[in-house]
Amino acid sequence: MFDALLLKTFVTVVDEEGFSRAAEKLHLTQSAVSGHVRRLEEQIGKPLLRRTTRSQQLTPDGERLVAFARTILALNRDAWAELTRTPFHGRLRIGVSEDFVESRLMRIFQDFAAQYPGMEIDVQVGIPGTLLALMKQGHLELVIGSLCETSDAGLLLWQEPLVWAWSAQPVTQLPTPLPLALFPEPCPYREVALTQLARAGIAQRTAMLCSSTAGLRAAALAGFAVAPMPVSQLGQGLAVLGAEQGLPDLPDAQFRLFSAPEADQAIVAAVTQLIVEYCSTRRT
Repeated sequence: MFDALLLKTFVTVVDEEGFSRAAEKLHLTQSAVSGHVRRLEEQIGKPLLRRTTRSQQLTPDGERLVAFARTILALNRDAWAELTRTPFHGRLRIGVSEDFVESRLMRIFQDFAAQYPGMEIDVQVGIPGTLLALMKQGHLELVIGSLCETSDAGLLLWQEPLVWAWSAQPVTQLPTPLPLALFPEPCPYREVALTQLARAGIAQRTAMLCSSTAGLRAAALAGFAVAPMPVSQLGQGLAVLGAEQGLPDLPDAQFRLFSAPEADQAIVAAVTQLIVEYCSTRRT
């Protein structure tokens, strides 16, 4: 039977293209690495490497063994991970901002919970400010949402421009005061939009108070009101207003993941990895 340690050393020598670099990576002496490879060669009775003063090459038997070794080591890692995996139990409460909710994200949560029969995931959709307040009160373990110009802690998932959305129909002149479609307080888009308009000396009024991104889009599509929203949510029929129409720039929307200090850190780490992987494919 092959010793997994010897196989790991052999594969590392091949990958690092040398005994000295393999020794550094494995935190072993070069003589120990040479001894491991020599023991493997003694076990099978055949040379695995052709050594020269400057390099070494795999023999035909070495090429065969390195393929088996990679498979054996991979199975060893998979078995260890499976048998030592934390048996998650209990309920995980996640707050998700309305502009982040997608069916694929919900399926990811569902698949994660299905791996652990004792795990339940509850999702609450809302405004980031409200969700973060609920987390501080102990009602949520995780919050995913967007903020603007924030110094709050939290893992940055991605950021993108926040823009003024309006109907794609040609604009001759914007109404005065500027009609806005906004989420209720505490909304980061609302706060930054009102602040920037005040700084620019532009009069405004809240023409539509929305509880969903669909409401913002409907107001903007109809030309009923201008809506601040992330650029990725514009879609067909909407256009970006800006300096040409006399509107000030808006800061980026930062999508972040927040976790409660008292939450189970093993569960948080596992779910965080899934969310990060999801965001890497969701955004370009």
